[in-house]
Amino acid sequence: MRSRLPKDGNYHKVKDIVSSNNLHTICTSGNCPNIGECWGNGTATFMILGEICTRSCKFCGVKTGMPLPLDPDEATRLAESISSMGIKHAVITSVDRDDLEDKGANAWAETIRTCKQKNPDLTLETLIPDFDGDTSLIDLVIDAHPEVISHNLETVRRLSPQIRSRAKYDLSLSVVKHIAASSCIAKSGIMLGIGEEFDEVLETMDDLIAVGCTVLTIGQYLQPTRDHLQIEEWVSPERFEEYRLIGIKKGFKHVEASPLVRSSYHAEKHIK
Repeated sequence: MRSRLPKDGNYHKVKDIVSSNNLHTICTSGNCPNIGECWGNGTATFMILGEICTRSCKFCGVKTGMPLPLDPDEATRLAESISSMGIKHAVITSVDRDDLEDKGANAWAETIRTCKQKNPDLTLETLIPDFDGDTSLIDLVIDAHPEVISHNLETVRRLSPQIRSRAKYDLSLSVVKHIAASSCIAKSGIMLGIGEEFDEVLETMDDLIAVGCTVLTIGQYLQPTRDHLQIEEWVSPERFEEYRLIGIKKGFKHVEASPLVRSSYHAEKHIK
């Protein structure tokens, strides 16, 4: 698997806009292998609520620790950056903010509304944390009307306690179920290569279908640093394609599955 940074103007334009507006992206914070392709196409997955996460999941390359206070101007800068980039579909994610009483949900809602007010034709995908399963906080995001709301299971049930620092498998399923009961498209994602079995992946698909999830992403886990979870297996492209076809047969409307797929990869397709 190889990814190359493009040399065209779009990549540098996005990089300059993100940097000049003091914004964070999961593209850089999460060491995403698709940064060259996505930035070269003029898209980026923005990360709000700072760049320091209160959780320390073993697979994630985002910084962990005690975050700084929320930036009151972040939503406005983000909305203006989206406008400058001229994109029609944006993806927003965030760090976990367990230090805040509302887990950052009000800032989430404000960001969505501000981005849509500044960009009336914009469609949005939001990749949200679990908010500890508090449906009143999830509703703040839903009521801001993003078109897609994603929350990742990350892995199969058996491995979830080993790699997720606070999130629980069944709690995440309940979050996806609550999203699916709204007018938003419910989406989730998992990564492979950390010790999961074939049948466990299929069981995870069944669990997501049962709660109303319609879009699924499946990608290869890549170790961010030597201190993170080790890779147990390099899953073949053929196996990824097999999972994709099985997912479609099980009832997902859209499945992205290949080694370099990440949660927001080809997100513009999922709005359809």
